[in-house]
Amino acid sequence: MEQFYAIGLFLLVLFVLLGSGVWIGLALLGVAYFGMEIFTNRPIGDAMMTVMWRSASSWSLTALPMFIWMGEILYRTRLSEDMFKGLSPWMARLPGGLMHTNIAGCTVFAAVSGSSAATLTTVGKMTIPELRRRNYPERMVIGTLAGAATLGLMIPPSLTLIVYGVSINESITKLFIAGIIPGLVLAAMFMVYVGLVSRLSKSYDPQPEPPMTLMEKVRQSRFLIPVLLLILLVIGSMYAGIATATEAAAIGVIGSLILAVWQGSLTIKTFFETLMGAVRTSAMIALILAGAAFLSLAMGFTGLPRGLAAAIAAMELSRFELLLVLMAFYIILGCFLDGISIVVLTIAVVEPMIRQAGIDIIWFGIFVVLVVEMAQITPPIGFNLFVLQGMTGHEMSFIARAALPMFAIMLMMVFLLIAFPELATWLPDNMRQTAAGG
Repeated sequence: MEQFYAIGLFLLVLFVLLGSGVWIGLALLGVAYFGMEIFTNRPIGDAMMTVMWRSASSWSLTALPMFIWMGEILYRTRLSEDMFKGLSPWMARLPGGLMHTNIAGCTVFAAVSGSSAATLTTVGKMTIPELRRRNYPERMVIGTLAGAATLGLMIPPSLTLIVYGVSINESITKLFIAGIIPGLVLAAMFMVYVGLVSRLSKSYDPQPEPPMTLMEKVRQSRFLIPVLLLILLVIGSMYAGIATATEAAAIGVIGSLILAVWQGSLTIKTFFETLMGAVRTSAMIALILAGAAFLSLAMGFTGLPRGLAAAIAAMELSRFELLLVLMAFYIILGCFLDGISIVVLTIAVVEPMIRQAGIDIIWFGIFVVLVVEMAQITPPIGFNLFVLQGMTGHEMSFIARAALPMFAIMLMMVFLLIAFPELATWLPDNMRQTAAGG
């Protein structure tokens, strides 16, 4: 009973602070301070200083600002324009036509940017005007972009997977590799949906593209070579065991700088803009992680994580039932908080449950990220919806309805991942075997 009293107090203080407009990181620190004051006699200042320093000085966290900087550099290059030129000849003849460039473009950019918002903005600023000009259905343009942009959280490098790995003390490289197949399967499901809608909908009548010969398509594909090489360097170096996630991030930054210089997109002004953008985002996430670490300590003194884990164990839920409960829990949280905040806020409570249920930690990371992806297009706080509203000028209700089919596809993907856990575990296991054999 005491545990439920504690969680009620924690939630009350948290929502009061969030409702007052306080930054999420400071709100978490405030809740933790309140919990320490109520439930312990330990000196709060010493505990806060120790925990926050330990959180901020984690070596695994070094990859985070590096991948953010890489995304900032590529955001300011002509990457999206080149991707459209390279992808459109191959997409035009598929059922659904150039609508697939939204999905393929987001998939490619997600492999060099760990941010859903960066993926959405970079790809959207190029594809939205082009698809509108060719008379593609507005709702499909917006819906596919909203859904496909969430692949930035799944396909490595993923900022959310870095945060999850640091929070749960698991290998970030293994988490990255685990996200590749589920991300590609989800992208394929989006593309199948586009193809079906194009065949079944009478309103789907875009302007046809002029035919191109195979050699013309190959020549256009040269625009994809730089970004594909960068993907190969970043992901390939991790999979081959040549580089850790942090080292791969450094390789990615160097590669993106070379790409920006080669394109003529890098000036002194844009270089400092990329640095400041990376610093702002990294500082925001670091503050959230520090607040979450202190909150985890405060909750530990109440026995809340162990108490909840024991209560759920007493309910004797099956693995599938537990995952359904957690999925609903994360979707509800996604209506009010962003993905990274959800992960850091809940992991101290959820980790004992999943370990006790015998759920693979790597697999669960992909499960969480997939559900957090759904939160990106869930009203009222779905971040991708706000970004699209700013880009298109549509009402939020129109954008949310356009994104609803993509939400349903992600829900199908959750059940597919539960039914076939090897989608997330086969590559990391294979990587371990390869590394052991080498």
